Amino acid sequence: MSWHNPIPALRRLVRPFAALGAALLLAGCFQPLYGERSATGGPGIRDLLRSVDVSQISAPNGTRLSRLAVEVRNGLLFELTGGAAPPPPTHRLKITLSSSETSVIVDVDTARPDVQNYGIDPSYTLTEIATGKTVITSRTFARVSYDIPGQEQRFARARGQRDAENRAAKVIADNIRTRLASYFVAGT
Repeated sequence: MSWHNPIPALRRLVRPFAALGAALLLAGCFQPLYGERSATGGPGIRDLLRSVDVSQISAPNGTRLSRLAVEVRNGLLFELTGGAAPPPPTHRLKITLSSSETSVIVDVDTARPDVQNYGIDPSYTLTEIATGKTVITSRTFARVSYDIPGQEQRFARARGQRDAENRAAKVIADNIRTRLASYFVAGT
């Protein structure tokens, strides 16, 4: 005759309740990044992001980089303010841009590129206006590719490059906004 040991069955019953109890205890530690209010009751991340003044991005006039600088700044302003009028600034963001272009696939017969990679490498600093202290110095990047549909289609090539630049500018604006939001929530 076998003897039934109740300890393993009891352990299997207690484990889910222990996990549920731990989850309930830690539930108060979670703070949504884009919540209306912070965990301490201070202003929400949206209000803090709106108070960032984005400086003009300098680039040589009449170049692709100058159009791209305007695109990045406009995208970032919209990401930070949502299109609303910004309050008085508490921080200033300064961005410098550089771009690169690389041929990925080259036609063997004509030695012309069929696929290009376009890249943007911005570096940026966030400074507190009141103290003049630099709180963030960082870099990010974006790499996008575009096809060149035929060597005789110059407009299609130019349009593909412009679309790639616009996509890269959007990625850069998203990356910088996410980094700023992380700073305002965590302080690092």
